[in-house]
Amino acid sequence: MRPAPTILHLDMDAFFASVEQASKPSLRGKAVVVGGLGPRGVVATCSYEARVFGVHSAMPMGQARRLAPHAAYLVPRFELYRSISEQVMRLLRELSPLVEPLSLDEAFVDLEAGGTAWDAESARLAGAKLRMDIRTVTGLTGSVGLAASKMLAKIASEEAKPDGLVLIPPGTERAMLEPMTVRTLPGVGPATGDHLRRAGITTVGEIAEAGEDELVRLLGKAHGHALYAMALARDERPVVAERETKSVSVEDTYDVDIHDRVRVGVEVGRLADRCVRRLRASGLSGRTIVLKVRRYDFSTLTRSETLRGPTDDPAVVREAAARLLDSVDTTGGVRLLGVGVSGLADYTQEDLFAQAAEGRAEGLAEEPETEPAEEHRPTPTERRWPAGHDVRHAQLGHGWVQGSGLGRVTVRFETPYSQVGRVRTFPVDDPELSPADPLPLVAGAEGGEGGQPSSLPRPASLPKSWSGGGGPAATSRP
Repeated sequence: MRPAPTILHLDMDAFFASVEQASKPSLRGKAVVVGGLGPRGVVATCSYEARVFGVHSAMPMGQARRLAPHAAYLVPRFELYRSISEQVMRLLRELSPLVEPLSLDEAFVDLEAGGTAWDAESARLAGAKLRMDIRTVTGLTGSVGLAASKMLAKIASEEAKPDGLVLIPPGTERAMLEPMTVRTLPGVGPATGDHLRRAGITTVGEIAEAGEDELVRLLGKAHGHALYAMALARDERPVVAERETKSVSVEDTYDVDIHDRVRVGVEVGRLADRCVRRLRASGLSGRTIVLKVRRYDFSTLTRSETLRGPTDDPAVVREAAARLLDSVDTTGGVRLLGVGVSGLADYTQEDLFAQAAEGRAEGLAEEPETEPAEEHRPTPTERRWPAGHDVRHAQLGHGWVQGSGLGRVTVRFETPYSQVGRVRTFPVDDPELSPADPLPLVAGAEGGEGGQPSSLPRPASLPKSWSGGGGPAATSRP
């Protein structure tokens, strides 16, 4: 571990939801939930205002609606999120050539490699400037952690949320970690946490006290060694600038074991669709379909099937995953399911053993964006209007879809730079209404309209001392 806190971890605050709030004046300071709005939709992310009501990512959308029925529920706009992510990543690369993106809204930066920081004070200044630059360029906020290792920098950024900066001075890591819950450490999920709790281990300090041999006995050799090292704040992993993607996968852990074989099949199909959405977003296709099943007794089974050529067809991936499921005994219940694609390529084999009919793949396009009543289902020729997506009216200008159904679409006419706009309702086939591209969040960027950068209000329930407010707030962890 290095002698100075020169590894930075950036995590944008409630990224998708914050983008939606910044682009929609009527939603600033309000509960916003982004995700799939269909019957099997899940929450991708939510604003801090929605989290107050218990909503969180990966929650079934139906449960989120019960907890926060008043919230705005929106379909993701991934094209916009990716463009803003690229702006943020450019700012990170100005700090150092060693930037390791983890997702659209999260990355590690080696400040020492870029000559940007060499001690605690220079690292703090670099982190504070980054936060101000992100706000200026995107209108959004991000939380920054600074430490001598990747693990500790990520923990620090979690402590900094929302909109803050936390630096862990070298030499204080053990004291900082000891009282924290075991779930703080990477790789300790609900199952491992429960296993440790049953052994009387609930804090990171108690992991260190238990000793390496006891952890190996409890968790196995690899996991036990790794967890003991983390509890002692040991982490020598370097920041890696470019990591080749070897596979794309998604998985869900269920609060209650699934016993119904039919539901298991439905979940596998849903995971296959999510996996292909992620595959397509990366411009990739793959040859090997992988199914992961963790059973009631924590035993994990993996099955795979290699196709004749790469594909990104959702029907092909669903069918392969279903065949793999046929070879797995789910008697007794399933606690985790996952679907992945490996053997990646940047092209697709178009004619792959009887590709499914075009209509069968239709479900991948997006999660159903509306839930119309039974008496009105959209016809194949009827235009669809995803909630939250941009539109333009020939007379009224730019707006966004608040909702649709029963042959009507409701639009709020406002932009990132306007005041709260008025709401109008139109027939779904109104010839003057058309889909539109998102506007940049900051006025003047990429040809945007005049005005001032958008900024999000701090949720009233969150500590002001953690907020950047108008300047670069920073906190040192003892």
